[in-house]
Amino acid sequence: MLRYILGPLGILIGVILVLKAEWFLKNFGRMEWAEKYLSTEGGTRLAYKLLGILIIIICFMIMTGFFQVLLLKILGPLFRGVGE
Repeated sequence: MLRYILGPLGILIGVILVLKAEWFLKNFGRMEWAEKYLSTEGGTRLAYKLLGILIIIICFMIMTGFFQVLLLKILGPLFRGVGE
């Protein structure tokens, strides 16, 4: 039940990050690693937008239950026999 409350909130935060990347840049400043590795100018804006898109995707995955399935597929072999 909680995932249906926090999921849309996370999606809203992701959308705000994507749409208001310039505002975040002005208020929080530049990320040096983003400027260096993502592009020469505007790398920080791109980093904010990519972070927003990642948050949106993860929240959709959590809301649909796919995130838990994915984690079990990836990490399941590490915890084989737990809970049996």
